[in-house]
Amino acid sequence: MMSLPFYQRHHEHYDRAYRHKALESTVSQYQKETKSKSAVYAQGSTAYARGFAAYRHASAANLSLDSSAAYSHGSSAYDLESAAYSYGSTAYDHSAAQSKRSAAYSLDSESLSKSSAAYSRGSESINKLAAAYRLGAEAYSLGLKDSSLMIEDQSYKMSPKAKRAKQNLISEDKENEAIDYSVPIFTGREVSISGITDTEEERIKESAAYVAQRNLFATGEGVSVSKVAKSTSEEERHEKKSRKVAIRESAERVALKKTLEETQAFHKKLNQDKLLHAPEFVIEPRSHTIWEKQNVKFHCSVAGWPAPRVTWYKNNVPINVQTHPGKYIIESRYGLHSLEISTCDFDDIAQYRASAMNVKGEISAYASLVVKRYKGDIDASLLYAGTVSMPLGLGVTPHGYASRFEISFVDKFDVAFGREGETISLGCTVVINPDIKRFKPDIEWYRNGVLITPSKWVQMHWSGERASLTLTHANKEDEGLYTLRVVMGDYYEEYSGYVFVRDADAEIPGAPGAPLDVQCLDANKDYVIVSWKQPAVDGGNPILGYFIDRCEVGTTHWTQCNETPVKFARFPVTGLIEGRSYIFRVRAVNKAGISLPSRVSEPVAALDPADRARLRSHPSAPWTGQIIVTEEEPAEGVVPGPPTDLQVIEATKNYVVLSWKPPGQRGHEGIMYFVEKCVAGTEDWQRVNTEIPVKSPRFAVFDLSEGKSYCFRVRCCNSAGIGEPSEATEATVVDDKLDIPKAPGRIMPTRNTDTSVVVTWTEPPDAKELVGYYIESSVVGSGRWEPCNNNPVKGTRFICHGLVNGEKYVFRVRAVNAAGLSEFSQDSEPIEVQAAIGGGLLHAAPSPPYDIMVLESVRDSMALGWKQPKVTGGTEITGYYVNYREVVDGVPGKWMEANIKAISERAYRIQNLKENMVYQFQVAAANLAGVGTPSLPSQPFKCEEWTIAVPGPPHDVACIEVRKDSLVLLWKEPVYTGRSPIAGYYVDMKETEAKEEHWRSVNEKPLQKKYLKIGGLKEGVSYVFRVRATNQAGVGKPSNVTEPVVAETRPGTKEVVVNVDDNGVISLNFECDQMSPNSKFVWSKNYEPIEDDSRLNIDTKGGKSKATFKDLGEDDLGIYSCVVTDTDGVSSSLTIDEEEMKRLLALSHERKFPTVPLASELAVEILEKGEVRFWLQAEKLSGNAKANFVFNDKEIFNGEKYKMKVDQKTGLVEMIMDKLEDKDEGTYTFQLQDGKATNQSSLVLIGDVFKKLQDEADFQRKEWHRKQGPHFVDKLGWEVTDDCNVMLKCKVANIKKETHIVWYKDDREIMVDEEHDFKDGVCTLLISEFSKKDAGVYEVILKDDRGKDSSELKLKETAFADLMNEVCRRIALSATDLKIQSTAEGIRLYSYVTYYVEDLRVGWVHNDTQIKFTDRVKTGVTGEQIWLQINEPTPQDKGKYTMELFDGKTGHKKTVDLSGQAFDEAFAEFQRLKQAAIAEKNRARVLGGLPDVVTIQEGKALNLSCTVWGDPTPEVSWLKNEKAFVSDANCILKFESGKNVSFTISTVSTLDSGKYSIVVKNKYGTETSDVTVIVISVSGQTDTVQGQDQNNVAVSKKKKTTTASKRKEGEKKDFIKPHVEEIIATEETPVPNETPPVETEKDTKSNQQAAKTTDGKAAVAEMVPQPAESLDRQGKKPPGKKP
Repeated sequence: MMSLPFYQRHHEHYDRAYRHKALESTVSQYQKETKSKSAVYAQGSTAYARGFAAYRHASAANLSLDSSAAYSHGSSAYDLESAAYSYGSTAYDHSAAQSKRSAAYSLDSESLSKSSAAYSRGSESINKLAAAYRLGAEAYSLGLKDSSLMIEDQSYKMSPKAKRAKQNLISEDKENEAIDYSVPIFTGREVSISGITDTEEERIKESAAYVAQRNLFATGEGVSVSKVAKSTSEEERHEKKSRKVAIRESAERVALKKTLEETQAFHKKLNQDKLLHAPEFVIEPRSHTIWEKQNVKFHCSVAGWPAPRVTWYKNNVPINVQTHPGKYIIESRYGLHSLEISTCDFDDIAQYRASAMNVKGEISAYASLVVKRYKGDIDASLLYAGTVSMPLGLGVTPHGYASRFEISFVDKFDVAFGREGETISLGCTVVINPDIKRFKPDIEWYRNGVLITPSKWVQMHWSGERASLTLTHANKEDEGLYTLRVVMGDYYEEYSGYVFVRDADAEIPGAPGAPLDVQCLDANKDYVIVSWKQPAVDGGNPILGYFIDRCEVGTTHWTQCNETPVKFARFPVTGLIEGRSYIFRVRAVNKAGISLPSRVSEPVAALDPADRARLRSHPSAPWTGQIIVTEEEPAEGVVPGPPTDLQVIEATKNYVVLSWKPPGQRGHEGIMYFVEKCVAGTEDWQRVNTEIPVKSPRFAVFDLSEGKSYCFRVRCCNSAGIGEPSEATEATVVDDKLDIPKAPGRIMPTRNTDTSVVVTWTEPPDAKELVGYYIESSVVGSGRWEPCNNNPVKGTRFICHGLVNGEKYVFRVRAVNAAGLSEFSQDSEPIEVQAAIGGGLLHAAPSPPYDIMVLESVRDSMALGWKQPKVTGGTEITGYYVNYREVVDGVPGKWMEANIKAISERAYRIQNLKENMVYQFQVAAANLAGVGTPSLPSQPFKCEEWTIAVPGPPHDVACIEVRKDSLVLLWKEPVYTGRSPIAGYYVDMKETEAKEEHWRSVNEKPLQKKYLKIGGLKEGVSYVFRVRATNQAGVGKPSNVTEPVVAETRPGTKEVVVNVDDNGVISLNFECDQMSPNSKFVWSKNYEPIEDDSRLNIDTKGGKSKATFKDLGEDDLGIYSCVVTDTDGVSSSLTIDEEEMKRLLALSHERKFPTVPLASELAVEILEKGEVRFWLQAEKLSGNAKANFVFNDKEIFNGEKYKMKVDQKTGLVEMIMDKLEDKDEGTYTFQLQDGKATNQSSLVLIGDVFKKLQDEADFQRKEWHRKQGPHFVDKLGWEVTDDCNVMLKCKVANIKKETHIVWYKDDREIMVDEEHDFKDGVCTLLISEFSKKDAGVYEVILKDDRGKDSSELKLKETAFADLMNEVCRRIALSATDLKIQSTAEGIRLYSYVTYYVEDLRVGWVHNDTQIKFTDRVKTGVTGEQIWLQINEPTPQDKGKYTMELFDGKTGHKKTVDLSGQAFDEAFAEFQRLKQAAIAEKNRARVLGGLPDVVTIQEGKALNLSCTVWGDPTPEVSWLKNEKAFVSDANCILKFESGKNVSFTISTVSTLDSGKYSIVVKNKYGTETSDVTVIVISVSGQTDTVQGQDQNNVAVSKKKKTTTASKRKEGEKKDFIKPHVEEIIATEETPVPNETPPVETEKDTKSNQQAAKTTDGKAAVAEMVPQPAESLDRQGKKPPGKKP
């Protein structure tokens, strides 16, 4: 059957919880009319089908921009509706997505405006919710699966024309064709799963939006759309739309469609588990009281998701309608569940339970049914008697019948917290059914079970419906469990809640809390004993004592009764005036100050109890509180006799209280008493009250010496004289007879509610007169303890309230009596505050037993067996109840009880059955919480005589001591043994999941015992077991299969441990930390309970149990096991065999005759000053332990040479000698004695051993003297800094300002710039860039007037190698990541280090292959750069390159990937740089020759020459004054051999003056060189000038311009610098085939000045050689040529 859709479940189950009151009327109307509109389903289904067809048609069409805009507008307009209707199922999600797509493709701006207007009228549409919601629910219930929302209104049936709204739909294919259909519109995004909002206001908005929008759909307002022709202008606008716009719109539609599909897919994947929640009762069933023969109907409403399943129970037994046809009718409709009981009688009086359950949990609600019977013969006079004598719980009503009053409490008071001085009110509304006006309830309030009466502290009020109690001024005495009891006749009901009262804020910070519960215990004429309870809060400091104050009634003056604080919480107050009334209060004192006073006590009169009773009729004077006393007339002449029955009734450190009886012989005159004391053992009697006789037969004696023993006696006196003394008391020690209690034990917290924890503990041993307990709690890890109660609680269980849910707490308890507060108990185990299963109850009823089987069957009885319940309810099971019923022709009869009293065994024989009758059985388990649910009925069993020869099945098969590879199996013998005695047992086992044919027998031969330890199990594997019995006839039926058991050793598992104590007592010990409050230790021998305690004594305290052997012998051999009940199988065993017994007896004998155990034998050591210390350490010494010291068999004593010491606390025994001399060679012995335990240890110091010890002592003595001056604590060492420098350092001590430090290397002093200040006690020497030259021997010397000290460090050979390895390692670690650099020659990979040393070995790897270096691939170091140069790279050079730096021990690697884009980019840059270098090398240039300026006389011949270079050979041209200049007859221009250029003017004239420029040019560039010719007009000279002449030629620096055809401005980069440097280095090397330039020696300087620089390169000016004869004419020698 299909479940209801989610949104219908939500509204049916959450009508009251989630719906606003304004909608409840419409919802109720919907529920009333649900059955009347089923016909709408057909119309809704048709409408949906047409709508879906319309959606497909619209989806096929390409929509315009308008429709897209309409969609987006509609989405924003409809967001609220989508969120409001998010409760839909998956089917709803799917259909909603389809519907909103239809809407998206259908809406335009006109429809949106109308839809928005319709939506704004949503408040008017809310009134139509009933019909709208009803039709949606009916549509689904009739089978609609794909639709999420039906069109509810009958007039809206997807008609050809909509009633109101007319919207246009544009289609690019058929723009003017009208399409007549309407579609349901669901705009907005995909329906999200919200449903459960944060506030009620949001839920109201969601509901209103949903109802309004859906009513719009139902009425067709603004919803239906039809397509009509558009106006001509609109058509024209669309026709003119550009192709680009159309493509954009199409892309937007595709993106929009994709977004919708992704959103839908996302919401389909939402995890619905987030919406699951446990059942809860919206309406609980209520109790009924009806007449006999009437019908009754219980109703309840349940909410939950998934929909809960409701089961009805009667007295915790499920109601089966089929077994009681016509009696019960159970219905469940729309979340409303009912149970109807027909024709009720007294058998129907019971408690009925409705249990709702789903996957998230279970909850139950209870109701009672009372059936009344008319009593016609009741006397009418009884109606006004209030109550009559009738059975318990029955009363008389005015109608004349007996009924049970149902008293319930509403608006209950909870746990209350207050502070002293505040007002606390408790209240509760009481509902009594039936309500009989003449019967008024009695309202009673109790505190801790004691009835409370109104007083000035407590006020009570009953309004007829509500009972209240007010604490007008709360004090800690008011803390406790308050119970409201409502009594109606003989019947009453109670409700309880705890009230906590904290201390008021102390006036002095750190002062303790106020004492509480001040009472006057023993009042008489002479004193009043005042008692109180100690506070829980001591203010952080121990309480030193208490001050007691008194105040006479009628006054306001308080008097302090004791001068010094008293610690005992009882004190006799003396000095009272007879007959006056007093009140008392107490204050606590600690070192911080005095607490606030306690609440005052009740007034008490200073009278004897007899006088107080006799004079009770005489009132006190109202203004003084004084009681009027009258005395009898005295009789004369009779001396009183001695008092009798004198005894000490209380003795403390401060006082002793005596009590006695008046003498029989006293006459008629009143008597008084004198008290006398004496120290025990003497007869020195002293009168205690020397001045004023005692008037009462009780007296408190003060001023006694603590610790002494006293005897006391009393004399009587009157006017006739003083009588004989009474018999003296026994010797009484002045000390507290009442000891402070010991700490409680076994603190065990248990979860209760989400804010409380139940804490249980055990009473401290030998506790006397306990007042109660204080409990404290602390959050784990906080270290801060807070009191859980401020009034001591009695008992060993308390519920600690006010805790924080989810926090972990630990608890501790201390006991309180009059002597004081005990020490705190050990902290409990941490517990997290969470509600316990069962609603916070400490215990719950157990679950049903199971696996009921017949163990034996005879003619009239059957023996049953069953398994223990899986859940015990938190406490042990106290018994079982068995029911049985007859089954006739398959029809079961009525259940009958087999046992009235609970049985403790899991086997029971049912007697008096009918032979051959078929029976069914059920078993219920019981514990302290009550009787649990009975088991399911067993299989039908026939009661007949078993005649089989083989035995029946064993029973009670159980697994204990489960470990990872073994367990112990126990069972009980069969009830039916067959025709012969049982001969043994077979145990079968298999893995839990294995099939039946995999059963295998564990033992081959029958077992005689009823237990077996099974080993060889696989850890983590689950097993099951069964047992079969065998006799002579064969093997019988197997037992029931055990529960699956996993072979594992659980964390915290502990084993039984055998122990032998110091007295030789042998015991078995078992400890458990998983105990519950009701757990017990059960010891057994050979898995049979130990009943004979003559051999074994068992003692259990807290979580530990000890089984002590009284006299271990052969009778005690066996397997001893211990099982802890009410735990998860905690058990263990220990086998004592003959060998183990011998070991234990030997160890016991050793413990009975002990030796002093030594932690260490006698040893010797040298102290700092060269002293010799002999010592040994015992594990433990008492205060009476002593030691004897012996040297060479002679005892030595403490004196000038030997210093001896015995430390009993640490067990250390030592002897110190100042100096070892030669005569001290020998044997040293320490002898120990501690009670009856003895031991000794010796040390032999002779020969080489003694000599070595003596030398070490002398060395240590010298060292001590050395350290009296400046000295080295740490010798000179080295470390390598982060900068890879080496630092020599040493640590010094005992330095002063005048101390100097000097450094040396190889005996040569090292000059240090700065003087060290020794502030940090460290001296350092820094060596930068350490290398081989720094090897040597380093020494540092400290010296001042007290002496000097030196330290040396050799850095040679191995030591130097180790240091260099570390330096290299640091340098290797400083290496940067490899980088790639392109050059004109190739690609360079490089990394920088801090600095480089030769010891650092560098290797390069290419693709995991070591690189072999060639001219093309080479490596090197430049400064701090380590590089690898790859010249003329090829594709084979691609790959991963690794630089390996080896420091001598370890390799360090840096890797770079030269492939892919990295290689391509580097290679392209290389090509560019290479071309640039070629261009630079081959460009046209003037290498040298032309001067800057030439001055020549007119008529001379001018011959200038120079060399040019270029590849290809450059073109040469000349300019004169920036104009082209060509050769003519006078001026000859030559260019020879592609490099030699000459310029010759045969005869110069002034016209030849000007600037001449030579221009060389090829494809790589152009260069110009200028020369200025100055012709001087001089007559008569015709010499030819060649080259340079000082007289007539002046040469200045030339300017040259170069134009590179392939170079751009600013293109010069750093990476070409190495290339430039190389050209500079070879600038004087001539170009190949070039003739070296020639210059004269004397002109060298001028030539240097005339050197020209072009682009960073030098060009040498060169002159064409002159003929020798020309020079001769000038009288000059030919210049030498420069090679």
